[in-house]
Order: sequence, then structure tokens, then C-alpha cells
Amino acid sequence: MKNKANLTLRVPAPPSRPGDQPDFGSEKLSGAGEVQRPDIDAKPREMSNLAYALIRVLDDAGNALGPWNPKLDPETLRRALRVMLLTRAYDDRMYRAQRQGKTSFYMKCTGEEAVAVAAAFALDRDDMCFPSYRQQGLLIARGYPLLQMMNQVYSNSHDPLKGRQLPIMYSSKEHGFFTISGNLGTQFPQAVGWAMASAYKGDDKIAASWIGEGTTAEGDFHHALNFASVYRAPVILNVVNNQWAISSFAGIAGANESTFASRGIGYGLPALRVDGNDFLAVYAATQWAAERARANLGATMIEHYTYRAEGHSTSDDPSRYRPSDEAKAWPLGDPIERLKHHLVALGEWSEDQQQAAHRDAVEQVKTVNKEAEAIGTLGHGELPSLKTMFEDVFKDMPQHLRLQRQQMGV
Repeated sequence: MKNKANLTLRVPAPPSRPGDQPDFGSEKLSGAGEVQRPDIDAKPREMSNLAYALIRVLDDAGNALGPWNPKLDPETLRRALRVMLLTRAYDDRMYRAQRQGKTSFYMKCTGEEAVAVAAAFALDRDDMCFPSYRQQGLLIARGYPLLQMMNQVYSNSHDPLKGRQLPIMYSSKEHGFFTISGNLGTQFPQAVGWAMASAYKGDDKIAASWIGEGTTAEGDFHHALNFASVYRAPVILNVVNNQWAISSFAGIAGANESTFASRGIGYGLPALRVDGNDFLAVYAATQWAAERARANLGATMIEHYTYRAEGHSTSDDPSRYRPSDEAKAWPLGDPIERLKHHLVALGEWSEDQQQAAHRDAVEQVKTVNKEAEAIGTLGHGELPSLKTMFEDVFKDMPQHLRLQRQQMGV
């Protein structure tokens, strides 16, 4: 029999568009300190509710509450705050450089600094990170020189990757930062494979990887979860749900149907959903997952619930697809402000110290930027030597490449 009603196709749409009032009224947020903290050896099926709740530590007054409070000492919190301030200052300077034509492209992590910086503080220095393009805070927290980062952004003669990558796709083996891939999602199975190899060798290092919520719609995401589950790989799989994948809101990737963390349940993985703008919550969740991995209990999936305050990149204009003031309406606030309020509540920080730390970060970036610009910017200054096109591919350069290099006179 013919259906009486014609079939229709639903196309998810965000709750507000340019010109509308931002609407986050449907967001279900757990209260600070309300969510349970299971033992690291708890069975995934015993904690499936954590994929739907939201792990939060900091309340609106800056107090740290509940069982997930990592109880970090004030000096560690101050160092973390300074790293987040430095990351934001670096982002702002490089964004302006792109607008001035000094580089071709840039991507900011404004509003998401806690996701990377808290993880860097919770992980061991030798753990390998497989990031996406909004985790520059990992490098900065691990002490990678800002000058090296700027040289790459400016594509000058001191670019550590010699012009072979987009400006923001950093790489540093020494700092446990795997090369960023422009093909989104590839880092998830790479991280699982690296972690499997570490376990196979009997090493003590774990891996962690980050993707955006839009990338969960790709096959690489599911391949990684399957291998991580089957082989109990010592890896932390982070999904940064910042509400927007370029101009597509999270609902296109399935956010309207369930949380992204819940996708880990079907693979038998413990899945946590964390307030990504709460430094303490991100630290605690990462620490819990790392302890679990080191105890040979396998992988953990973490969804970081946050908001992309700026455009997707310098090629994007977010005012064309969302309200211009939506970032200010985000109910979980700004990660830097929230950590500052916590330190103030502890009596370990002040507004004057915050302003001084901000000025110090800006000045540090300004000083290093002058040095980088003196070496060269896009189209100005000395470029990498032509001979570098023959390097870093073969351990022993083949005869035909040596001949070509000689013919070029380099």
C-alpha cells in the first residue's frame, strides 16, 4: 500500500542564526561537583551515565567542588593560567599578522585554551600527543619555543618544517607533538597505533589525540575506537565539541541525537563528558584516563564541551552563520576568566596580578615576534634554501636526487 503521507527529510538547523538572539536554553548542564568519580578500574557499563552528564569542578563563584577536584597547588594553577594567557596572546598576534599579509593562514583556539593546556599539565612529558589544529597550547605548555612557531607561521628561512606544511600545522618529536595532518581524523587511528606499539614493546608511555566533533562523522573515528577497544590500547581519545565545524553546527554531526561521548559506549569504552572551559575538570578527566591507561585498563574517550569563540580560521566569517554575540552568551564562560576567579577565591591571585600577567604575555609575544619578523615573513626576507627540497625524505639520498641537486647548483 502507498504511504498516505509523503516522506520528508530532516535537515538539522542551529537554534539561532545571524540577527537572532543566541539560544542555549536547551543545554543540560550538570552542577559543579555533582557528577560521580568512579574508580579507574570500574567497568565501562557501570559508568555509562558519565557520557550524558557533564563533569564540572568550578562553580560560578570560582569554588572547586566535588569528587573530580584534582586539588592542585596554587603555584601549578598560576603556571597554567600564565600558559593560557600566553597562548591567547600568541593567537592574537598571529591573527593580526595574517590580516597584515605577513602569513597566509592562521587558526585561533580562543575559548578552548583549557582543553589543551590542562591536558599538557595532566599528561607526562614523554606521552605522545596527536593533535588537531587547535591544540597549540600543548606545545606552549611543553616549552616549545614561540620563535620556532612564529618562523613556521611566517614561512621564513628558519621555518623548522622548511615550508612543507601549512603555517599552523606544527610538529616536534622532542616535545611529544606529532605532525598535524590536514586530512582531519587521521590522527585518531595513528594515536591508537602508536599506543598499541608502546604497549607491545612494554614501554610506559601513553598516547592522546584530539579531533573536533565534526570529525566524528568520518570513518577514521570509528576505526580508532574499534581498535582501541579490542586491543585495550593505552590512549586517550578526545573529541572537542566546540559547537561548530567550519560553518556546520554540531547537529549536522549528530549532536541533536545524543552526546558525542555516548558513541564510545557502543565500543565498550569508558566515555566522559567534560566541561571544556573548566581547567580543573579537564585536568581531572585527563588524569583519570591516563591512570587507567597506565594500569593496562585500556582507552578512554572524552568529549570536551566548549565553544569556538572565534572564526574557524582566518578564511572564515562566523557572522554569516551565527549571531555575532553568541560567544558571550555561552553558558560555560571563558576558561581563562574561570581559572582566574578560582585563584582569586583561594586568595592566591588578584585582578592586578591578572593584568600584570596579561601584559607580560603580550610583551613576551611582542618581543619574540620582532625577532621572527626580522628573519622574514611571507614573501619578505630570506626563504628556505632550494636544497631543502631534497632533504628529509630518504635516510640515504638516492643517486638521481644527488645528481639533480648538483645540476641545480645547491
